[in-house]
Amino acid sequence: MKKIATLAIMLITGMSFAQSENPTYEVKGDLVKATYYYDNGNIEQEGYFKDNKLQGTWNYFNQEGKKVAIGNYALGKKVGKWFFWSNGTLKEVSFEDQKIASINEWKEKTVVVSNE
Repeated sequence: MKKIATLAIMLITGMSFAQSENPTYEVKGDLVKATYYYDNGNIEQEGYFKDNKLQGTWNYFNQEGKKVAIGNYALGKKVGKWFFWSNGTLKEVSFEDQKIASINEWKEKTVVVSNE
């Protein structure tokens, strides 16, 4: 069930919604930085393209400007660890071969112990 819920969150955050603000594009070497906006002018998502495919780190924000997700792409494919914030919960989703390999979840009150 966690995988289905997480997949739904990822699909929602990965989609661009109708926007009145035009996206901006900026060439940076062999990459193009894209920034998409909500109707209120706040950034919805930003990241890079390479050869017309999502590349590198992408950040996703809610309409109030608070970061709700961050993840990485390699040639248009989700790779590595993605993080999703929602209602005091942080979800870490690891991708391997374009599939969810693992999911970890922390609540706002989770205590983290260090062995240092």
